[in-house]
Amino acid sequence: MDVCATNSNATNSSCKVEPHQGVSYASVFLVGFLLNAAALRAFIAKWDSWKDTHIYMFNLAIADFALILFLPFRVFDAFFCLPKNYFCTFLIFIHFINMYASIMTTTVISVQRYLSVRFPLKVRSWKKKKQSAVAVCLVIWVILVTVCAIWYRENSPQNLWTCFERCKDKPLKLSSMVLLVFVGYVTPLLIIVFCSTQIICILLKLQDKSEKMKNAVGMVTANMVVFIMCYTPIHIAFVVNYFYEAPQDWNATYLYSHNFLIWSKWIASTNCCFDSISYYFLLKRINS
Repeated sequence: MDVCATNSNATNSSCKVEPHQGVSYASVFLVGFLLNAAALRAFIAKWDSWKDTHIYMFNLAIADFALILFLPFRVFDAFFCLPKNYFCTFLIFIHFINMYASIMTTTVISVQRYLSVRFPLKVRSWKKKKQSAVAVCLVIWVILVTVCAIWYRENSPQNLWTCFERCKDKPLKLSSMVLLVFVGYVTPLLIIVFCSTQIICILLKLQDKSEKMKNAVGMVTANMVVFIMCYTPIHIAFVVNYFYEAPQDWNATYLYSHNFLIWSKWIASTNCCFDSISYYFLLKRINS
């Protein structure tokens, strides 16, 4: 039986009200909006003091803030159910574009930090760091928008179970799964873990045990831990739901799998709040 066959039209027949999700996303919206709006305001106020790191962090703040601005639609859907149409496809792509923009920018920041610590003289002698940072950020957005344009049919209305969920019997293609999980997450994860651990080891070996050095170690560690905690569940859920065949009836096992995917998406969205840790330390350095 085609699970979506009876729900191929743009109705709310497959949607159920889930106020707990609405409250959860509303809390992320409120906290994230305040923190990221303050961060963007502070970044813009100090634009004349920017270095390449600040450009990357500003790009990360833009990705987080863009995701936050569209969370009210997620809240509304949890309470009233949005109709399945191409606006839902747009919302899904906005979510994924900004999530992977955050992942890729965080990866670039980790590499930039590692190079600055491992090869400080060479990095300082490079005169076009700011121009390179702008170019890298633009390339990230171009790649993500292009990928979404190529794969837009994956989340077209006929493939949607609800406005924010795909049909249970129409999993993503293997190529899409490889792109999302291995290229979009596993590769950045390995890079971030390698760069972060190397930075921590190098800093701990220094004779200077100042408060500034301790803060740097704490910031790098916090960024790595937050990345793993926020983005690991959702990619595990992608893999589990890809290999788990949708049953005719929603048995208990499948409900656990489905709920894990739903809540892992929420966990991933909280990253836009935790990134404020990085903003705090970086802006503190600008003001010091």
